[in-house]
Amino acid sequence: MILPGVTGKFDHFAFDEAGGRLFGAATGNHSVEVIDFKRGKVAQSITGFGKPHGLAWVAATNTLFVSDGARGELRAYRGTPFTLAGTIKLSDDADDMAYDEQTHLLFIGHGGSDTANPARVAVVDVRTISLVANLPVPTHPEGIATDSGSRRVFVNIADASEVAVIDTATRTVVAHWKLTRAADNVPLALDSDDGLLLVACRTPGTLIAMDGANGKETAGIAAAGGADDLFYDAALRRVYLISGAGEVDAFQIDGKRALHALGVVHTAPGAKTALFVPAQNLLYVGVPSDATHPAEVRAYKTIAP
Repeated sequence: MILPGVTGKFDHFAFDEAGGRLFGAATGNHSVEVIDFKRGKVAQSITGFGKPHGLAWVAATNTLFVSDGARGELRAYRGTPFTLAGTIKLSDDADDMAYDEQTHLLFIGHGGSDTANPARVAVVDVRTISLVANLPVPTHPEGIATDSGSRRVFVNIADASEVAVIDTATRTVVAHWKLTRAADNVPLALDSDDGLLLVACRTPGTLIAMDGANGKETAGIAAAGGADDLFYDAALRRVYLISGAGEVDAFQIDGKRALHALGVVHTAPGAKTALFVPAQNLLYVGVPSDATHPAEVRAYKTIAP
């Protein structure tokens, strides 16, 4: 779907399953685009951001959360059309976030640029839109994944080459799992079926499988450099890695929890942001604008019709 007037790239996506709406953080427009794919149009452009970054849709409260990396804050939007419902001050480079349905807590990475802005993972109660904890981590947090079953949250700390583990009950960091096969770990995903944490690294391009119980690296395989997004497809036991090279690398997880490369789907130059929606068997990929066309969002089927 081509989005006239939308320039630059998309940073993150979120999806409203009940409403069939895709939310995209359009950095070039300093906006969040509310995209109605059924009607083939943008339903609303939420404007006024410095740099819209991470997104999370919380269906329980019909709230869209947006982190603003330039202004160092988290914003909450509700209603039709969306209007501002609350703001929480964070620090610079407010970034990725993940929601835990069991605890009603939202985890947001921010900070880490200097001593005045230390790296933190903010913990927000989505029901009251209030900050309940602000957990220190070594350097700027990147990808975040929640595991309600084990009541833990996993956070990629790229500059420290580690995964920080948060206990949602105590709201504390309880472990630091160091990576050994590769570094610059940006996106991650959880394979609950196999008890695996999947981590994509950029230096060198590598996909690592870690035991979700203890952080032991159980497998590793070469992957595209510049990994930006990573998703696990439980229906097919597959992993989709999206990189700045404009491609989707697919991997299979077998019965012994080993990783196998399946192939590469080429998308478009600079298309590094995506969102997998299991209920639709669709992978949405954001294509940045260039001198000849505006930004667009492409939908790729993961299961043949």
